Amino acid sequence: MISIAKKEFYQFFSSLTGYITIILFLLVNALYLFVLKDSNVFDYGYATLASFFDLAPWVFIFLLPALGMRSFADEFKSGTFETLKTSPLTKWQIVFGKYLAIIAVIIIALIPTVLYVITIQSLSTGGIDTGAITGSYIGLFLLASVFAAITTWCSSLTSNAVIAFLLSSFACIILYFGFSAISKLPVFTGNADYYIEMLGIDFHYQSISRGVLDTRDIIYFFSVIFIFLFATQKNLHKK
Repeated sequence: MISIAKKEFYQFFSSLTGYITIILFLLVNALYLFVLKDSNVFDYGYATLASFFDLAPWVFIFLLPALGMRSFADEFKSGTFETLKTSPLTKWQIVFGKYLAIIAVIIIALIPTVLYVITIQSLSTGGIDTGAITGSYIGLFLLASVFAAITTWCSSLTSNAVIAFLLSSFACIILYFGFSAISKLPVFTGNADYYIEMLGIDFHYQSISRGVLDTRDIIYFFSVIFIFLFATQKNLHKK
């Protein structure tokens, strides 16, 4: 499993894909946080990273599919999956190895954003809410981990990386805010709206971002990750 993770990780950075993904993530968020009108911290008038944690999920919706769309799609297209099947690894080890490689890239992308916290802390006279920021980082990491699992599953559905990217982005958007949008329909108002909204990632992400780690939110994220990785493993059995 570790050998698969290392291979995938080095492959991300053997070309410009991994570097471009991280640079775009940092650049877009930095512009939104410090430069663009009405979203930067200077216009807010107080120390907060709210705009970063609001935008970052939307950046991940497109960058993570771009990062992981080739995980299995390229294996199917090039025929190397046949070789991979003969290796002394279980389907779970193969899936989890590729998934861990994407998680490693996510961690590398998030580490430099600590500079945002340090910068805002240095510009602020009253300090920042470290509890809320810590919770937001945990929530963002869990959200990105779910997106990585979705991308891994979508990549196992097709040998075309572009199709895997489109499927992944669409699935991430639906799970991120689709249920919240459905819950606001008049037919559900006052009835099942709360429970429908709870099915979406955004509900649990916003909950953790308040700085309170609720067991229900943690269970939700790990359950969704398991479901998509399990579905990926089942797809490999069919192949």
